[in-house]
Amino acid sequence: MIPVREFELVRHPQINGLQLFIDTVQYRTPHFHQELELIWLADGALNVRIEQTQLKVGPGEMVLFHPGQLHEFRAADKGCTFMCLQILPERIETVVPAFAQLRFQKPCPNKELAAEDYNRLVEWLFAALRCYLQQEEGYELSCTGLVYQMLGLLICRMPHHMMTPGMLDGQMRRNSRALRLIQYVDENYMHKANLADFASAEGITVGYASHFAKKALGQTYQNYVDTVRFNAACQMMATGRYQMVEICMAAGFSDYRYFCHAFQKRFGVTPEKYQRSQPQEQQEQHIHHSLHTLEQFYTRQKSLELLEQFSSASNK
Repeated sequence: MIPVREFELVRHPQINGLQLFIDTVQYRTPHFHQELELIWLADGALNVRIEQTQLKVGPGEMVLFHPGQLHEFRAADKGCTFMCLQILPERIETVVPAFAQLRFQKPCPNKELAAEDYNRLVEWLFAALRCYLQQEEGYELSCTGLVYQMLGLLICRMPHHMMTPGMLDGQMRRNSRALRLIQYVDENYMHKANLADFASAEGITVGYASHFAKKALGQTYQNYVDTVRFNAACQMMATGRYQMVEICMAAGFSDYRYFCHAFQKRFGVTPEKYQRSQPQEQQEQHIHHSLHTLEQFYTRQKSLELLEQFSSASNK
């Protein structure tokens, strides 16, 4: 099997479970994390799925993802650039003890808040990221204070409800099974990756496994497997080291003609043309290309430059 190497991510500084950064993303497959996540889109159009909810987000709009909430996104065309805030719930629970149970009823603050409140929220996000990146003396306290102001505004002004412990437990069990399904595909996509084998390991029927996969992943199981295979193929193409037939077989496609036809149908170009369009020296550009994501991170200096561009554009 051809080794598929993942590039090391740019590591962002953390302030005790709080981090902010700028990211340009082409896609991220279904995932969840421990942090509350908030993104503000600077450019492009982003297709977002949060559990069973589908959204299309445009420039100047914002989306919230709760801890443990399965979500994914894919740029509608070329990559989308956004500012991102992630904070562990433990940081919030020091001042809002029941935060782990709190769920905002809608994910987009720009659609739920009055214009004045939303503008203030965005201003605080810009200020927090600037403070975070400049790292002047005492920046940890200033940045944390701005983030708490943001959270306070959201909790006070955004409609929300409280989940019961049983609801939280059910979400965790579903997410754990979803992660096992994703891991199973990761480990078997280059072979047959039969859903029946996963169902047997889980002690469930194939029919239930198929229903669960479609609900958890937002697509049929086979379509998800093909997505992972195409992502693997694109990752190998970006290295420029392998022949196309090698890539086809290593990615789990047994028929080269089918691979070429299906690739062109999905991406609108032939595999060879796609490979020629890939940027060189991806690692130096901080591009992270794996089975589950294609995104570009930025150094602190470049992030500050982008932040000023976003700020100027939003003030026009």
